[in-house]
Amino acid sequence: MKALLLIFLIFIGFNFYGGEITVCKSCEISSVKDAVEMAEMGDTIRVKSGLYKENNISIKDKSLVLIGEDFPVIDAQMQGYAIIVSAQAFRIEGFKIINIGRSHTSDFAAILISNSANFEIKNNRFDKIFFGILIERSKNGRIIGNKFSGNAKSQAHSGNAIHLWKTSEMHIEDNQVEGVRDGIYLEFSDNAEIKNNVCKNNLRYGLHFMFSDGNIYSGNLFENNGAGVAVMYSKNIKMYRNTFKNNWGSASYGLLLKEITDSELIQNTFEENTVGISADNTSRINYIENNFKSNGYAVKIRGGCYRNVFKRNNFLYNSFDLTYHGHSNENSFNGNFWSNYSGYDLDKDSFGDIPYRPVSLFSYLVNKTPESIVMLRSLFIDLIEFSEKVSPIFTPADVLDSQPFIKKIQW
Repeated sequence: MKALLLIFLIFIGFNFYGGEITVCKSCEISSVKDAVEMAEMGDTIRVKSGLYKENNISIKDKSLVLIGEDFPVIDAQMQGYAIIVSAQAFRIEGFKIINIGRSHTSDFAAILISNSANFEIKNNRFDKIFFGILIERSKNGRIIGNKFSGNAKSQAHSGNAIHLWKTSEMHIEDNQVEGVRDGIYLEFSDNAEIKNNVCKNNLRYGLHFMFSDGNIYSGNLFENNGAGVAVMYSKNIKMYRNTFKNNWGSASYGLLLKEITDSELIQNTFEENTVGISADNTSRINYIENNFKSNGYAVKIRGGCYRNVFKRNNFLYNSFDLTYHGHSNENSFNGNFWSNYSGYDLDKDSFGDIPYRPVSLFSYLVNKTPESIVMLRSLFIDLIEFSEKVSPIFTPADVLDSQPFIKKIQW
C-alpha cells in the first residue's frame, strides 16, 4: 500500500509540475524516441494514434508518463527491443507494440525494465512478441490490464509474456496472455500478487515459479496450456480460487508442485486435465476446499511428500482420484467428498460409516503398465478393485479417508 500511495502522489506531482509533449505524424515532434530524449523529469508524453516504426526507445533516470491515445502502434521491425527503461516512478499506458526481434543470445522484449521501482505498465497491447514485458532487478511495479498474443511454435524459439527476474513486490492483474512460451514467469522474485489473469493456449506453462517465495496468485484462469502452472523450489505460496482447465497431454497437468513447502491451495477448480495436481517432494501443504472434476488423475502424490493435508475437497468423476507412491508419511486425506464412494451413513452425521480408500488397484496397474488403461471400467477391473478394498495388498492400507462426506461439500 505504501508503494501504491507513493506512485499516486508522484503522478499527482507530474500533473502539477511536469510539462506535456505531444507526438503525432503532423506535429513538430513526430518521433516517440525524440520526445523521450527531450523530455524533462516529470513530463507527460502523449502519443496520438498512428504507426511509429521505432525501436530501442530508452528512458533512463527520468520519471515520465507515456500515454497512447487510441493505441498508437510502436513497430520494432524485428530489431531488438521496443522500449528500454531504467528509472523510478514512470508509467506506460495505451500502446500497441508489435514485431519484437528474436535472438538465441538476447531476451528481446517489447518493454525491458531494469533497476527500476514504483512503476505501472497498464492497458497496452502486445502482438508478435518474443518476450512481452521483461523486468529485472526491480521492485514495486504494477502490470495491469495488458493483452499479449504471440505465435510460439517451439520453446527454443519463443519467450514469455511477463517475465520477472530478481524482483519484489510486483502486482500483476487482469492481463490476458495467449500464444507464448510461459504466460507469466517468476525467478528469484518474492512477494508478488498475481490476480485475475487469463492464460490460455500457451506452449509450456500458464504460470511458472522458480525459487520465488511468499507469492500469492488468485482468481486466475489457466486453460489449454502445455501445462497450467508449475511451482518449483519455492515456499510460502498461496493459491486461491484459480481455475485449471483443459490442460491435456501425455506429460501435462493443471498444477505441478515440486520441492515446495509451507503453502496452501484453497477453493481452486481442477477440471478436465490429464493430471489435476502432480506433487513431488512437497511438505506441509494444505489442500482445502478444492474441486477436482473429470480429470484423468485428480492428484498424483510422488516421492518425498510429507505432512500434507487434504480436507473438504470434492473429487468428482475423475478416472482416478489419487495415485500414491511410498508410505503415508503423515499425509492426511480425512473429510473429503469422493463421488466413487459407495458407503452409507446410518447415523446421519453427514460422514460415511466406513472409510474410503482413494488409491485404486487399477491406478497402481496403470502406473506399472500404461497399456492396461484400455481395461478401464471393465467388469474384471471392478472385481479385482473390490477384492483389493476388502484386503489391501498392493495399495497403501494407511492412505484412507476415515470420515468421507456423503454429499458434495458446499462452501
